Amino acid sequence: MTPPPRPLRIGNASGFYGDRFDAVREMLTGGPLDVLTGDYLAELTMLILGRDRAKDPARGYATTFLRQLEDTLGLAMERGVRLVTNAGGLNPAGLADAIRALAQRLGIDCRVAHVEGDDLLGVRDWGPGVFAANAYLGGAGITACLRGGADVVVTGRVTDAALVTGPAAAHFGWAADDWDALAGAVVAGHILECGTQATGGNYAFFTEHDLRRPGFPLAEIHPDGSSVITKHPHTGGAVTVGTVTAQLLYETAGARYPGPDVTARLDSVRLAPDGPDRVRVHGVRGEAPPRTLKTGLTRLGGHRNEVVFVLTGLDIEAKAALVRDQMEGAMSKRRPAEVRWTLSRTDHSDAAVQEEASALLRLVVRDRDAAAVGRAISGAAVELALASYPGFHVTAPPGKGSPYGVFEAVDTPADTVPHTAVLPDGSRLTIPPAPTTPAVGGPVDEPPDELPDEPPLPPPLPPGPTRRAPLGAVAGARSGDKGGSANIGVWARSEDAWRWLAHTLTVDRLRELLPETAPLKIIRHPLPRLRALNFVVEGLLGEGVAAQARFDPQAKAVGEWLRSRHLDIPEVLL
Repeated sequence: MTPPPRPLRIGNASGFYGDRFDAVREMLTGGPLDVLTGDYLAELTMLILGRDRAKDPARGYATTFLRQLEDTLGLAMERGVRLVTNAGGLNPAGLADAIRALAQRLGIDCRVAHVEGDDLLGVRDWGPGVFAANAYLGGAGITACLRGGADVVVTGRVTDAALVTGPAAAHFGWAADDWDALAGAVVAGHILECGTQATGGNYAFFTEHDLRRPGFPLAEIHPDGSSVITKHPHTGGAVTVGTVTAQLLYETAGARYPGPDVTARLDSVRLAPDGPDRVRVHGVRGEAPPRTLKTGLTRLGGHRNEVVFVLTGLDIEAKAALVRDQMEGAMSKRRPAEVRWTLSRTDHSDAAVQEEASALLRLVVRDRDAAAVGRAISGAAVELALASYPGFHVTAPPGKGSPYGVFEAVDTPADTVPHTAVLPDGSRLTIPPAPTTPAVGGPVDEPPDELPDEPPLPPPLPPGPTRRAPLGAVAGARSGDKGGSANIGVWARSEDAWRWLAHTLTVDRLRELLPETAPLKIIRHPLPRLRALNFVVEGLLGEGVAAQARFDPQAKAVGEWLRSRHLDIPEVLL
């Protein structure tokens, strides 16, 4: 009998552009790997790379990755580890050429391939101000590059999970319609994509683990698409059902998780402990992907400026009213298109430390005209230094303003996107779209299992005594951004806590606990197998992270704000 193929060990060494520089070397030396991935792209990153490319057409890629390879490319080749990264950003061909030049300079035999076709900027008129238009490609181009003998594969904008689905499909020979296997790899890829967030980073119950230097995660992918999430031995952090659940809920929405390779059913995911720092992910179901690809448009939204006034001691509200009136008067001749004031009462009465006696009054202005938010604002603020409230000072000298970006997602027919694998020998292979059904939720000839509007929930806990306590005493949460919307995933750590959470944390209750969300559309998605609820709050982030519309522009801490809110919790859970 032929033994089953051994698992494919895929590690991650970057969750964003700016992640731990030494992670590539740590992952290559920490234990055995077959593939090492690096995710460098986010909505904000595309703005940064777009501005780089505008200054120099030869740029537009994440230069950090190239610097990381200076002393690790040879190590990867010696150990037979293939490298797969989206660090190519807006110029994957340019980064691939730079890696070839590096390998030649270092005397390293290295076959480099890249994936292109995601850049749709010149395909059509996307409207004024758009300087980056990129379709989210799947992993099939990566698969083709690896099957073509590549040691290093560079991509532009692919889905984060494609960095895992591509190598897995190449290794196991999956067909384009092996939905369940592909969906399992998508889930593993989503868990790995943010690096140490899967090993305890940004984890609600962070005090339970040593997080001083968490290790990066890896997945042992099996032929059926199931996986075990783990990390190299003797590295910090932890891999538990809780840490994996938290990452599964990050930046997702409903039970269906559509992508260019497959639609993964998050309501089918099962997690189980598999030993110390090992979590088994299995049971994942997949469906055909939609016929369209998400396309991210990045455009210049205008210019913004910000002044933060420090208000100290007594009469905070009166001081805020005074300086606000003064600044409003100064802006009366040419008021910026958007003016936002926020008073954060961080002050404490009778404080022994001056900083603890101070509140922050934040003024944010935006306008398409740079002059309207430049000297006109910063000059007016500086001129008040000796003519306003007692104790006047600001957190930083007011600046001249800066451009800000706006991210927008639109759908593009998959069969119009020129997905292309450029193999190590220079040959070009056109990648056809995945077999599809109509857009998720639309009519189909043979519809997949229909998901109910709300899956069956467990019976509620029987009545009993309650105590006022923070939600975080019994539930974890993780939140994040998707364009202008935010998601808040909340999960329970026991079956009884889930019975209570599922019936207590309704949309109306969320609006009460987080008043900022009250006027916005909120959709609740129960995920019973994860004992979790996922809320999507539409419009909380305005025009997206690059626009910096709120104090926490990526909604990173909204979940922790929710956990800090008090409500009546059954004493049996406390």
